[in-house]
Amino acid sequence: MTTRPDLAGQPWASIDIGSNSFRLELARLGGERYQRVSYIKESVRLGAGLDAQGMLTEDAMQRGLNCLKGFGEQLVGIPAERIRAVATQTLREARNRNAFLARAQAVLGHPVEVISGREEARLIFAGVARLQPSSKPRLVIDIGGRSTEMILGSGRKPLLAESFGVGSVGLSMRFFADGVYTAEAFRAAQVAAGAELEEALTLFRPELWQEALGSSGTVGAVSQILAAAGQTDGRITPDALRWCIARCLEAGSQDKLQLPGLKDDRRPVVAGGLCILYTLLTQFGIAELLPTKGALRQGVIFDLAERLQPSGARDPRAASVIELQERFGVDKAQAERVAAQAERLYRQLAPKPAPELLRELRWAAALHEMGMLVSHHDHHRHSAYVIAHVDAAGFSTSQLQRIATLALGQRGGVRKLESQLADGQLLDQLIALRLAVILCHARTPVAAGAPKLTRDGKLLTLRCPRNWSSEHARTRFLLKEEAEAWARSGVMQLAVA
Repeated sequence: MTTRPDLAGQPWASIDIGSNSFRLELARLGGERYQRVSYIKESVRLGAGLDAQGMLTEDAMQRGLNCLKGFGEQLVGIPAERIRAVATQTLREARNRNAFLARAQAVLGHPVEVISGREEARLIFAGVARLQPSSKPRLVIDIGGRSTEMILGSGRKPLLAESFGVGSVGLSMRFFADGVYTAEAFRAAQVAAGAELEEALTLFRPELWQEALGSSGTVGAVSQILAAAGQTDGRITPDALRWCIARCLEAGSQDKLQLPGLKDDRRPVVAGGLCILYTLLTQFGIAELLPTKGALRQGVIFDLAERLQPSGARDPRAASVIELQERFGVDKAQAERVAAQAERLYRQLAPKPAPELLRELRWAAALHEMGMLVSHHDHHRHSAYVIAHVDAAGFSTSQLQRIATLALGQRGGVRKLESQLADGQLLDQLIALRLAVILCHARTPVAAGAPKLTRDGKLLTLRCPRNWSSEHARTRFLLKEEAEAWARSGVMQLAVA
């Protein structure tokens, strides 16, 4: 597909750090059109390096880092705001993921965000809906290395998105680790897949959709096998899958398996993928599964472009914040007062703030009282817990954790955040939020001529006009307590002048 380049002339870049393969896609957008500039896929099998304790082995991490280093070389010259790297199920599971993420950012030159299963599903649907548009109700399935995503949607709107912890790498390692194919192993793998997917039977029942589409690696690989063997034109059916499984059993092992169109990087995981596909088609009444163009990596690019629209109105995160405010009964007027004051103070600390950091601060202010629904006592702790664990469209788990940290630190001692406060950007956000909460504690509009914040090294000075100080004795008292809290922390000093 050809198109005019977008106005800046620069491509968008997405990196999909999957459990089986890592993918890099560069593309240009022009209106509704999508033009791929380049695409690189490497079989890393990160998910195969997850040990019994849930730790990524050094060998697996090194394979991933080597791949990301090469990807980083392809990103030179692309503005950072046009690049997004996302990681899926293996890094959702890995207990030592933070160590890998730090090393990954160093070699890639850009941060890597871990996304939730539902967010992965939403982005997959975004890619499919844009590259293969239809008004029909659809079921979209994506079988990854360690998870399977299922999405119901119509047009561009996902109506239901879920992620299940079964994938081609994990199932193959569990039932075909020795590379031997037996009827018993195939039956056991299908039972295990069925047990994981059983809860979805009513959610994704056939009467809710008119066509079923398959996205990404496993579906694409099996589709190519069936087309190359002349079994189908690429569509996947139960009969065609039975033919594939029969060929596996005839071969007896993955080393002896000869299937036309089967690539070497798929050989170790093809049996697990076939079992998941067969279970899905037979249990969910799918007569045929059609391979589709779109996938996670394209969805990431479309989503990133929407985030950067000048108004920000199409950023799905903004809608998620409003939905969470309504769900948890947040006092929106108070949230907006705190957000406005926090932004005012933050701009005094960072005159040219990064737009994403400013958005995070405003979202933290918008959600800082979510925990009130649970309990007024220690509501900041409840807010932080909910934010860190909620599924919120558009947000990565990494960003939700950062916003949760701000919510936790909005009040009380700051030593509880001692390790995080080494991040100077987070520290500035936190100072602005804490002071804004104090200035708005009366839950009324803040009077004009509010205190101003200046910085001199590790000394912050909040300068209050004389008439303001005399009229706000209670606020002045709270500010004095705030200065004492920072003095105890040893991180910085706050003076109220």
